[in-house]
Amino acid sequence: MIQLKWVTLTIAISFGTLATAQGTGETATAESTADTTAVPTDSEQEYIDWATGIWDSLDRQTGSISLPIAGATLTVPESFYYLNPTDAQKVLVEVWGNPPGQETLGMLFPADLTPFDEESWAVTVQYEEDGYVSDEDADKINYADLLKDMQQDTLAASEERVNAGYEAISLVGWAADPYYNPTEHKLYWAKELKFGEDDLHTLNYNIRVLGRKGVLLLNFIAGMEQKTTIESNLDTVLSMAEFDTGSTYGDFDPDIDKVAAYGLGALVAGKVIAKTGLIAVAVVFLKKFGVFIILGVAALLKTLYSRRKKKLGL
Repeated sequence: MIQLKWVTLTIAISFGTLATAQGTGETATAESTADTTAVPTDSEQEYIDWATGIWDSLDRQTGSISLPIAGATLTVPESFYYLNPTDAQKVLVEVWGNPPGQETLGMLFPADLTPFDEESWAVTVQYEEDGYVSDEDADKINYADLLKDMQQDTLAASEERVNAGYEAISLVGWAADPYYNPTEHKLYWAKELKFGEDDLHTLNYNIRVLGRKGVLLLNFIAGMEQKTTIESNLDTVLSMAEFDTGSTYGDFDPDIDKVAAYGLGALVAGKVIAKTGLIAVAVVFLKKFGVFIILGVAALLKTLYSRRKKKLGL
């Protein structure tokens, strides 16, 4: 069984060492010269007990995971583990510091990592039932032009956020060009994002699995420095998610099924244009700074680890 890797007794666990200063994105690192045989302080022991309690409470699953709301199934190999929606919320909110409210169908983690490891990464699973998304425009999308439009949209949103007192955001470019598999009806791409003046950029890697009535969303939570790791696991993650018989893309019945008001380009852009003309924005969970980001709106909803750090005296 995987064990929590307490690197040092100065709490060198990923999020435990993050300072997450407001607007700076600066991080604190554990003291490399720390005495690993030292007896933990009361506050450190409380922290260790808290983290161990959460880890022990997680129901880590492998094998066939049914997602009845989506009419889909995840087939999770031994090299990964799945957390149910309740446990996923626990990790996202209590461990990684995201505000509550954004529901998921669960999370996927590599089997050799815990949510507390500095090098940890994960995949959130969500579902949007907006109807059948036509892929007729798959060969017609100019992704270079789309990127320029997205960068302009991000710039406009960034100006609003700065005026509201939050960090600027910029879309640096594609971290991986959009690719659509017309046989499996799976779309994936990655964006490189920069927040404020931080030199360490954020990786926003996305997978969309098209179904009869909606789309499965698999979003990686990772940093740009983990891009190689993510890409080496991409095929494995892509193969995990499939719609059940009766809910597949090929099961679409034009006589009775709803058609989404957007195509593949809108999925990539993160803007879903509804018939009312309203725009839904793409949601991204980020581990690194403990924030929950909504792209395209004026505010960056941001929480710090300071509440827990203050409570534990760290």
